[in-house]
Amino acid sequence: QVHVVESGGGLVQAGGSLRLSCAASGTLWRINAMGWYRQAPGKQRETVAVLTNGGTTNYGDSVKGRFIISMDSARNTVSLQMNSLKPEDTAVYYCSVEVPFGRKYWGQGTQVTVSS
Repeated sequence: QVHVVESGGGLVQAGGSLRLSCAASGTLWRINAMGWYRQAPGKQRETVAVLTNGGTTNYGDSVKGRFIISMDSARNTVSLQMNSLKPEDTAVYYCSVEVPFGRKYWGQGTQVTVSS
């Protein structure tokens, strides 16, 4: 059993910052990558940022230069520092944990709302 829990969402004004955190626990003998995805109302889920245990990062085009992902492999945690937030960043943000054989575990999501 694997549990993924996000925290840190909330309401912020445009131009502000928020930090999301995610912790994975349970039967995790190996994590290949941890990442963040988001889904806005009426839109498909999109990649925000993914970080592999080898240190490779992949950012969505819309967040490059504004968001920073970091991971603590020893604690199975991943964080997302979000700067210069825009109203279009408003979405539910989901943490994902990728283990061998392509399996992913998801958190329940945390709401981020950016007001203009």
